[in-house]
Amino acid sequence: MAGPLSGMRVIELAHIMSGPICGMMLADMGAEVIKVEKTPDGDDSRRFAPILPCGESASFMIVNRNKRGIGLNLKTEGGREVLRKLLVDADVVTENYRAGTMEKFGLGYEVLKELNPGLIYCSISGFGRTGPFADKGGFDLIAQGMSGIMSMTGEEGRPPVKAGSPIADINAGILAALGIAAAYANKLRTGQGQIVDTSLFEAGLQQMYWPSASYFADGTILPKMGSANSTSAPYQVFPSGDGWINIGAANQANYERLLEVLQMPALTNDPRFRTNSDRMANREVLVELLSERLKTRSTDEWMKEFDAVGLPAGPVLGIDEALAHEQTIARDMIVETEHPVAGSVKGLGLPIRFSNGRNASLQPAPMLGEHTFEVLREIAYSDTEIEALREQKAVFAR
Repeated sequence: MAGPLSGMRVIELAHIMSGPICGMMLADMGAEVIKVEKTPDGDDSRRFAPILPCGESASFMIVNRNKRGIGLNLKTEGGREVLRKLLVDADVVTENYRAGTMEKFGLGYEVLKELNPGLIYCSISGFGRTGPFADKGGFDLIAQGMSGIMSMTGEEGRPPVKAGSPIADINAGILAALGIAAAYANKLRTGQGQIVDTSLFEAGLQQMYWPSASYFADGTILPKMGSANSTSAPYQVFPSGDGWINIGAANQANYERLLEVLQMPALTNDPRFRTNSDRMANREVLVELLSERLKTRSTDEWMKEFDAVGLPAGPVLGIDEALAHEQTIARDMIVETEHPVAGSVKGLGLPIRFSNGRNASLQPAPMLGEHTFEVLREIAYSDTEIEALREQKAVFAR
């Protein structure tokens, strides 16, 4: 079935992660996305590990499905002219270049707005289009450090550590897709386009709601707490007899359920742990007592008992276990495409469900220049003109 964004046309100039994630989400929801890659080498992530025996990058393929791909050299007038023709009737263009790059090509928003007043111009950058850091480049690592995420991730007394996943990059892509969807809804009402502007820095800051609430309230700067929580206890990872288990006994009812399963009734009225405030004040002692009991049985054994009483808990899984988990499979979070040279390629599905359906046929990530001829013909270039552009190195086509 056609997705809810069917009819939206997106030209993706973005590369590596945040922009391509935005484009893939839009494509998964039905938008037509044409990925424009620089020539002769294409998106830098085409060279990111792991490289499959066929020469394609698994990192590139996992965030670029459902797109058609063309190769353009925007340093040539021919390449810029092709892009202008693509943008005449596009709804959206996305880019995550350094500030001023599009203007240098003569393709900044003010120029493109004259070409297409309804164009939604989405910019994803390190720090946004305004402010003293607008001209600085940015990466996920830098954003995690400057947004405060690294200051409270890990264990107290240990060096700063980033989240294992590039959360600022990924969240920036999600925010961009959300902003584009909102701007598109406005365009359908008014016919007018606009700039959608987000950044890795802001995507990192957005992860800091509760730490910000503490600081705004009374100046408290939350410490590193490992897997524990600053608002309630016990709410963290515990050792079991054969691994680790997360327990979310974040309110009184769940705390009492936990003690019931663990058969530790003496703790129920222990003044050190009677209320959540008491438990927070004596968290380390409580954790030690609970850990000793939890080590006596396996994670699976405890999970059966926790599930039976409705206590929020879950095992700590490795990526292999998470991808094979029955809930992952049941929610269609593993999808498969058939790539022309890599063969069957697995990826992560769209984590949003629509009752009216979504794209039923997933397409693999494009090879560099795979659809150049096809797309240029659609905007009225003849085969002779395309061949001339290729000889000028303005376009790359397979």
